[in-house]
Amino acid sequence: MARLGENRYGKARVRLSRITRESGRHIFQEWTVRVLLQGDFEFSFTRADNSQVLPTDTMKNTVYALARNSKASTIEDFAIEVGDYLLANNSPATSVSVEVSERAWASIAIEGRQDPYTFRLNGPELQTAKVICARGASPSVTSGIEGLTILKTTRSGFEGFFRDKLTTLKPASDRIFGTCATITWQYSSAEPDYAQTRSQVTSILLREFAAHDSKSVQHTLFDMGKAALAAVPAIASITLTMPNLHHLLADLSAFEQDNPNHIFIPIDEPHGYIEATVERD
Repeated sequence: MARLGENRYGKARVRLSRITRESGRHIFQEWTVRVLLQGDFEFSFTRADNSQVLPTDTMKNTVYALARNSKASTIEDFAIEVGDYLLANNSPATSVSVEVSERAWASIAIEGRQDPYTFRLNGPELQTAKVICARGASPSVTSGIEGLTILKTTRSGFEGFFRDKLTTLKPASDRIFGTCATITWQYSSAEPDYAQTRSQVTSILLREFAAHDSKSVQHTLFDMGKAALAAVPAIASITLTMPNLHHLLADLSAFEQDNPNHIFIPIDEPHGYIEATVERD
């Protein structure tokens, strides 16, 4: 015998771009949306009964239709709009998860002045938001950054680590520290300023990474999270995933050359993988 366990369904990779026309300038945004419904959909799996199933194509249409008249300026606010709408208009659904990612388009500076209608894609990272709307509860909002690629060339080392018979790694007192971080945070207030909080968290994380005298990725990760909590009261916890993207010192001895921390070989596989959540006491 078999029974259906936890399940959900929806639409992924719904892509849209939007121009908001203000006096004297445009705001350009590019979003990718994923919608997932949970609820009374068991019979669609077990009895081939689609009578409770909203087509995923309709979910795609919902995203575009809501975007047309939406006043949301942030991906968090738009995700709440989509989740609330789908929950209110689909009685079999008990909860809706909406994830939105945003690419980093910014206006271009021409001869020292921002051009109001021309844009450049800055960096590989995505701004992210995940909202869960459930019946009888306030929306749960998680914001974040995916693919924050940062590197420092000094003030980083790794020494005094545990060794066993298979350990070959040599201690390093001065090394390159590079990562492509994924960061998410939860809120401590019911109606935070999402844009301001995102700006504050990002600024604090970058400042702490740059200034930190790192003894390990773990050491820096914790102090980055601690600094964000101290500076931004609106967040309750922050989770950082920081792969250690290595730059290995090149061996130039075959060419009768020394290498005083000058020439490196960047590798991204395999890499160290460090993840932790930093919470308020």
